[in-house]
Amino acid sequence: MPSESTPQVYTDVTVDPFVRGFLHRPISSSGQGLVLTHGAGSNCQAPLLVAIASSFTAAGFLVLRCDLPFRQDRPYGPPSPYDGKRDRAGLLNAIAALKNLASGPAFLGGHSYGGRQSSMLCAEQTEEVRDLVPGLLLMSYPLHPPRKAAQLRTQHFFNLRTPALFVHGTRDPFGTIDEVEQAIKLVPAKTKVLTVDGAGHDLGFKGKSKRPELPPKVLEEFQSFFTI
Repeated sequence: MPSESTPQVYTDVTVDPFVRGFLHRPISSSGQGLVLTHGAGSNCQAPLLVAIASSFTAAGFLVLRCDLPFRQDRPYGPPSPYDGKRDRAGLLNAIAALKNLASGPAFLGGHSYGGRQSSMLCAEQTEEVRDLVPGLLLMSYPLHPPRKAAQLRTQHFFNLRTPALFVHGTRDPFGTIDEVEQAIKLVPAKTKVLTVDGAGHDLGFKGKSKRPELPPKVLEEFQSFFTI
């Protein structure tokens, strides 16, 4: 028996930046929602995001995987250093859109750059907005550029009061497991690292390669971590 309907194209052009992506509706809803977004070189149709969305939808989540504003503006290429603020505004609009569709809490997640912007959004917002996002799913958090371990992207961790589940590969050049374990000690909220053995920054979802066991494991850890 199917656990979700076919993902539908979703857009909301009444807000700026507007929201664009795909909506996964569960057959049997738990009332909970999840916004998922992508890395710097990808988009919301990344195989990892599709697989994670399907796994969560099977568990009753309403999932919106969306393109960040920088990707809406141009189909290829990484974000510029000036895109972050607008990308975070786009994430806030996506959360608001999902809250209008889901009756329960709406979590926020992202891969690499998308996860970083998600965590920065929660760190810089007021208590009211932080309450809007009960938890974060941060996959392959880009702790530092490859081979530049001194250039840590953790300045906002001191203000991150949103519980966060990190999913990280043991071969990720953007940070070792030990580095991530040390970095999350800066976060004044509940945190945990789910280690993915042998995986790089793509978590085993590069090209046609896939790790079918990973999405269910992420879901299991997520539900346990947030006691869902």
